Formats: sequence, structure tokens, C-alpha cells
Amino acid sequence: METIPPLRSWLGVAAITASLFTFVTTELMPVGLLTPVGASLSISDGVAGLMVTLYGVSAGLGAPFIVAWTRRVNRRLLLSALLAVLALGNLVTAVAPSYPLVLGARLVMGFANGVFWAIGVSMAMRLVPERQANRAAAVALSGISIATVVGIPLGAFLESLTDWRATFLIWSGLSVLVLLAVAAIVPSLPSDNAVPVREVFALPVRNRRLRIVMLTVVLYVLGHFGAYTFVRPFLEENSGASPGFVAGLLVVYGAGGAVGNFVAGHAATRNLTGTFVAACGGLVAALLALLAFGGSQAGAVVALVVWGVSFGAANLCQINLTLAAAPDRFEAAMSINTLGYNTSIALGALLGGLFADRLGVTSAVWFGVVLTAASLLLTLGAHRTADRVTEDDVVAAG
Repeated sequence: METIPPLRSWLGVAAITASLFTFVTTELMPVGLLTPVGASLSISDGVAGLMVTLYGVSAGLGAPFIVAWTRRVNRRLLLSALLAVLALGNLVTAVAPSYPLVLGARLVMGFANGVFWAIGVSMAMRLVPERQANRAAAVALSGISIATVVGIPLGAFLESLTDWRATFLIWSGLSVLVLLAVAAIVPSLPSDNAVPVREVFALPVRNRRLRIVMLTVVLYVLGHFGAYTFVRPFLEENSGASPGFVAGLLVVYGAGGAVGNFVAGHAATRNLTGTFVAACGGLVAALLALLAFGGSQAGAVVALVVWGVSFGAANLCQINLTLAAAPDRFEAAMSINTLGYNTSIALGALLGGLFADRLGVTSAVWFGVVLTAASLLLTLGAHRTADRVTEDDVVAAG
């Protein structure tokens, strides 16, 4: 690949960061709009949560196949096509007269989302010199924090001023703008790392370290989204929160995510596993705090801050853990990551919805406590096993 001028390189990273922002806000937008969408379309909160579930199913299951099938497609062209799908899908969602059509649009957009997750970070890293690759990855991943700080709360705020359909229409226009930026700024990036489908799925079978990372990721993402998808109904039911207060709390949560992302970026370079353990512990503590003190507005604020910081840190750590487990198969590892992560979003939202509809929204938060605690215990167990193996190797060598 020809040398890219520094300014264009970092503008390209910014365009990819904007793409990540747009994809993440589109994926999680229903979390802030769950109640009005359900009321408008005459469906329960649990059924409305399927907007997150189906999106996650297609994102997770489709990514390994589509990434492999498009392994010879220029990554700039592929990203442009994904953003076009996103723009059209948001437009269809905004004007859909029925809930099945909304779900169909979300299903198709999910495929685009999954492919982006598999190629986006690697694209950012390729745009800059190798010594700056980690910084480019961190900048790109900041799109997650920006989305939670600005995007999702802004969507809830716009809905309070207009309605949920106008919110998705605005995001359709945003998708078009980001598409134009990618087409104009990001240079040609021929695919150079993708592998056939069979090699993608063989990777976790052969790679024990990646397999353990994926199990821990699946558990904490299941728990997080099982609870987070229903945070608005929980707050409305337990603390009488108004739509404006919920939007404010989502801003607080997102700000916490930005802090967690920043702190983990520094801490993970010194102790990646320890930082991930602390993040998972924070998730458990935050959910327990929400259950104990979420009936008061002050308690809800504290719980959401801790939750946001912990989840922001966990997200950064799990991507670094995935890439460290398979550095020579970058896109393949990210495809498996996308499969596990997004399928877990889907199942978390689905299972949380079942609990919410049958046992009340509080049970969805308890579901989150159990799963995030399981992820923490698995990480601690794997770390201790690795330490014992290292000690045995040292003794044997002596």
C-alpha cells in the first residue's frame, strides 16, 4: 500500500470513528426508545426488545461468513456499502407502518454492523504507521464512548421533542453524511488479512487463549445487555423517572463509559487481565447497587456511573484480549469476536425480555448480576490456571 500523508491518515481514522459512532448508536438506539416504540406499535417492552435481539443475531452470525466471502473486496468500498445499508435501514425503520417491517430492517442492518465490527478497527490501524497503530485503534474505539455519551441520549432527547420515527430518520441522514466522508477521505485499502470461512471457525478450536476470551466476553455481554436493554422501564417503574431524567442518566452512563475507556487504555498496557477483572467486578457491583439503591434518583445516578465506567473499560479490554490471542489472524479473530459479542447482545436482550415480561424488569437486572459474576469468576479461574502453568514450566526448566 502506498504511503498515506499523515493528515489524510488521521482524517481517515476520524471517518472510521464516525462510522463506529453511527453503527453503535443505530444498534443501541432502541434501548433509549423502548417505551415509546412499544406504545406506538402496541407491543410489550419485551417484544420491543427484539429490535436489539434480531440486530444482534444477524450481526453475530453473519460476520464470519460475509467477511470471508468479501475477503478480496477493497475495504473502503466494503465500508461504503455497509453505510449505505445502514442509511436505507434507518429510513425504512422511520417510515415502517408495522413492527414486522421494523424487525426486517433491523435484521438487514445487523449484517452490515457485524461486518463493520470485523473490519473497522483493522482499517484504522492500517491507515497509520505501525508505531501509531494502537493509538489509531484507541481513537476508533472512542466512537463507542462518543455514541453512549452523545448518540443514545441524544436519540432519547430527540424522541422527547418529536417522536421515535423522527429520531431514526435523522440517523438515516447521518449515515449518508458518514458514507460521503468515508468515500472522500479514506484511501484505497485492499484486503490483506481475511481468510476463508473454514479457517475463521477453526481458529477458536485451535487457539485455547482465544476460546477462553470468547467465553468470558459472551458471559459479561449477555449479562450487561440482559439488564441494560431494560434500564429505562426499570427506572420508570422503580424511581418514577421521567423521559428527561432517563435521557440524563444515559448521558451520565455514557460519560462513565468514556472515562472507563480512557482509564483502561492506560491501565491495560500495564496489566490487561487485571484491568479486565476490575471492569467485570465493577459491572457486578453496579448492577447490585442499582437493585439496592435504584429506587432513588441519587442511587440510580451512582449505579449508572459505575456501570458506564466498568462497561467502557471492559469493552476496550476485551478487544485487546482478542487481538492479543490471535495477532496473526486479525480479521478472523475480530469475526469470532463479533460472532460472540453480537450474538450475546441478541440473546441477552431476548432472555432479559423473557424475564421482564414474566417476572418483572427487576428480574432482568438480577439476570445481569448472575452472568457478569460468572464472567468474573471464569476470568479469575483462567488467570490462576495460567499462573500455575507458568510456575510448573519454571520448575520443570529448573
